[in-house]
Amino acid sequence: MENYQELINKQQTFFRTGITKDTNFRIEALTKLKDLIQTHEHDIINAVKEDLNKSEIEAKRAEIGLVLGEIDFTLENLTGWASPGEVQTPDTHSGAKSFIYPEPYGSILVIAPWNYPFQLAVAPLVGAIAAGNTAVLKPSELTPNTSRLLAGMINDHFQEEYLHVVEGEVETSTALLKENFDYIFFTGSTGVGKIVAEAAAKHLTPVTLELGGKSPTIVHSDADIDDAAKRIARGKFANAGQTCVAPDYVLVHPEVKNELLEKLKVAIHASYGDDIIHNPDFGHIVSTRHFDRLKSFLDNGSIVTGGASDRENLVIEPTILDSISWEDPIMQDEIFGPILPIIEYEDTSEVIDQIVKRPKPLALYLFSENETLQDEILTNISFGGGAINDTINHMTSHYLPFGGVGASGMGAYHGKASFDTFSHFKSILKRENLK
Repeated sequence: MENYQELINKQQTFFRTGITKDTNFRIEALTKLKDLIQTHEHDIINAVKEDLNKSEIEAKRAEIGLVLGEIDFTLENLTGWASPGEVQTPDTHSGAKSFIYPEPYGSILVIAPWNYPFQLAVAPLVGAIAAGNTAVLKPSELTPNTSRLLAGMINDHFQEEYLHVVEGEVETSTALLKENFDYIFFTGSTGVGKIVAEAAAKHLTPVTLELGGKSPTIVHSDADIDDAAKRIARGKFANAGQTCVAPDYVLVHPEVKNELLEKLKVAIHASYGDDIIHNPDFGHIVSTRHFDRLKSFLDNGSIVTGGASDRENLVIEPTILDSISWEDPIMQDEIFGPILPIIEYEDTSEVIDQIVKRPKPLALYLFSENETLQDEILTNISFGGGAINDTINHMTSHYLPFGGVGASGMGAYHGKASFDTFSHFKSILKRENLK
């Protein structure tokens, strides 16, 4: 197990020079990162294709486009975000003024996941740079082509003492977590998130944990079923279901269940064709271990559509399972694959009761035009974020902080929330001496 103390010392020494705090330095670094991404666009597309069989369209939109959008939005607003701001002072503090100074934490560790191996590695890095920090990035070993590409892009074009990519297996992450970083940003499973939080606690290091969970989708009797089916299918089966905010299961009112099932089948085949198992652009499962876990769920309930699989090529068809109960194995943990369970409900109090007794999900989606029902769901169920009459698109807005709550995570990022996450806001009371 390698010791990374020398690397961390270099970054902390470089940070203390104050160079990274200069706003122009941050802007130049972000502009350079943007140029590198645009230069290596085809390399990124090829890397995620080799790792996950991600299509070019999906790679451009979800891996590259979202990151470039984050950089552009940050560049437009960074000068204002980074400037000290005056705030109101109480009348009891006569002769004083109050200010808030954003300052970077220092040295940042970003541990990235495999499901969106470029986007979820670089997007947090954008926030760390914008706030004025140095950073070490650890990509996922499960997507080695993207990891190798990231190492080349960053390590060949930025100073090691400023930004550096460290590749390796689980042991590498374990070794990095032993070091005394000033902030840790982790995206991954709830189980590993607990390990990261425990390691961070030894140094009292603040953390952001972007985790997951079983994100429910509720389809009420008044929903536009045609639209709901298209949006659920799109959100669920993109990246072969390996998306942290994908609909994990559907709760549907019996009045519209049969129509929803039929239109989900239509939406799936409209997106991926009739021979999906051989579709060269449908995503692959990341490993045989994940494939075997997912395939075991196909015995739950009854298959409405899909169900075919190819272990050699790590492909599982988009599959809808009916006659699912809350006690079935597929309902015990996050699915993270192209399998969608369907559960009927009669009234919304039943839905709320079943969801709130379980760990708080990362996302929730409701399809209904009933504003009373919308308010009831939003008021009574705690979750990270979500959408009404849509899925997953809330996480693509620069104006909406993205993150979980409880077992689905802590902290948030995207847009200004990324700058805020990697900044400490120092409160200053300044009193004028009156002579």
